[in-house]
Amino acid sequence: MHPSIRHLQHACRITLFTRMNCSLCTNAKQTLSNVWDVRPFHYTEFDVMKPEAKKWRDLYEFDTPVVHISSEKFGEEDPKNSAKAIKLMHRFTAEEIKKKMDVAEGKES
Repeated sequence: MHPSIRHLQHACRITLFTRMNCSLCTNAKQTLSNVWDVRPFHYTEFDVMKPEAKKWRDLYEFDTPVVHISSEKFGEEDPKNSAKAIKLMHRFTAEEIKKKMDVAEGKES
């Protein structure tokens, strides 16, 4: 069986906002890895404490981990649009991630 083009393209973009020495962030990465194994997505990670991520630190310094889930067609994350983002924060399950992916892909509202 050959994979279809649809399966070769990732419909969702998931961005993880994290920081060093954060056990919830470690758990979030594992949960995201488990989801990726069954439903691949485009992944980006920002350590909010790094100088180059200052624009995200201002938003999420005390809230990590935070996950933004969006359609791949919307491109890179922008802090100006963070209020509109489909988000999960702190503790979440693989099932919650998949449900938010469905929303981002327009499969569920």
